[in-house]
Amino acid sequence: MTALTLSTSSAATVRADAVVVGVAKGAKGVVVAPGAEAVDKAFGGKLAAVLETLGASGAEGEVTKLPAADGLKAPVVLAVGLGEAPGKGDGYDTEALRRAAGSAARALTGTKKAGFALPLEDAEAAAAVSEGALLGAYSFTAYRSNGNGQGAKKNDAKSAPLAEAAILGAKPRDKEFKAAAERAQALAAEINRARDLINMPPNDLDPKAFAAEAQAAAKEFGLKVEVLDEKALKKGGYGGLLGVGQGAEAPPRLVRIAHTHPKADRTLALVGKGITYDSGGISLKPAGHNETMKCDMSGAAAVFAAVVAAARLGLQVNVTGWLALAENMPSGSATRPGDVLTMYSGKTVEVLNTDAEGRLVLADALTRASEETPDAIVDVATLTGAMVLALGNRTFGIMANDDAFRTSIHEIAEEVGEQSWPMPMPAELRKGMDSPVADIANMGERMGGGLVAGLFLKEFVGEGITWAHLDIAGPAFHEGAPWGYTPKGGTGSAVRTLVRLAERTAAGDLG
Repeated sequence: MTALTLSTSSAATVRADAVVVGVAKGAKGVVVAPGAEAVDKAFGGKLAAVLETLGASGAEGEVTKLPAADGLKAPVVLAVGLGEAPGKGDGYDTEALRRAAGSAARALTGTKKAGFALPLEDAEAAAAVSEGALLGAYSFTAYRSNGNGQGAKKNDAKSAPLAEAAILGAKPRDKEFKAAAERAQALAAEINRARDLINMPPNDLDPKAFAAEAQAAAKEFGLKVEVLDEKALKKGGYGGLLGVGQGAEAPPRLVRIAHTHPKADRTLALVGKGITYDSGGISLKPAGHNETMKCDMSGAAAVFAAVVAAARLGLQVNVTGWLALAENMPSGSATRPGDVLTMYSGKTVEVLNTDAEGRLVLADALTRASEETPDAIVDVATLTGAMVLALGNRTFGIMANDDAFRTSIHEIAEEVGEQSWPMPMPAELRKGMDSPVADIANMGERMGGGLVAGLFLKEFVGEGITWAHLDIAGPAFHEGAPWGYTPKGGTGSAVRTLVRLAERTAAGDLG
């Protein structure tokens, strides 16, 4: 991953291959943002005019490169747009800084070192710039070939991610700045871990391989891990996981991975949907909908990453992750529409659509997580296309059995820069899942399908346990061109929200 340093150097004196400055859209044109004063001075106070001549407007994510003026140590100046300039006395939004740093880092692919001279009012701003730079520099190259099967060229400097990001104007000896940088490094490393897992091809990341990744991380970071294989799942009666996975050659797994703190008095359980490939099963997905279904384990990747991040940050809270891993494939042994599964909870489910499989594996994991009576459970899943239709590709939905908890998660997500929206759980939609042969069906009304899925999951949460469901089907996998710090492919959606939730829980801020 890109190295991160805090530097007291100015934009004029930093020895780097490029210096990054911020510009914004002002009432009368381009405005040079704080942090770029030394660069503006080197251009005779005309940096904004020069940039406008080159077509810059200060729009969010806009990148303009130009040769450095005399007096600057770095040979290249990269101006990145921050969007609308804030009003007098107001600072730049941290998410704007995060996205700008990400855009700049992507534009500096092939660069050894860049100095980031973006507005730094405090340690929070430094954290945002650090996170943006580290996330924006992400690149998934594990499967790039040099033509002879030897993998990516180690000397292909032009396509290598930015090697070092120096955050200028920071205070390396200040405790708050130092902590912000350390947190940003740990958080970005784990988000990028989730991205790597999501981007891995399904022939290399089946449930067994995913479980092995969790075991390796547990050993490295001192986590407790338990893996239930197909024999243990059968013995334990995990009908949802077994039913979804029975059509695949690669059998399912349930992984429990936990960070514990000796002084913790609260426990947060995280449950992740981990369908390592989703063909839809017998209810086969149509052409055009299968190609990206390696990403259907994004919820489990987010949970896994969040637990490891909690350990790396030493959070004073117990965080237990449950990874419900299966491959959903059609075969002669696959679950059929009309089959009835007996879940781990003892409830029976009539499977009307085998492509509504995520809720089945989550149901087993939610029941198992509930047995440990945590203070709260949050599940994360690329669960429904209906949620994408409702909220688009960049926003995840939040449902909960407690309005205050749902509001808290929404506020946390917005605080860390993840777009989300609270969704209702209309009681009348539950009737649509009534089954003539089982306790419940895995499908209900088509309209409001994302809400129906949430109501299904609610049935498997232990009584009296606060629970929330994050449907990340939209933002988990980005198929378009990269933007801000968001790459093409796996994004690591929800990791930041889960980590901040764990921090808040550790601090006792959630009641």
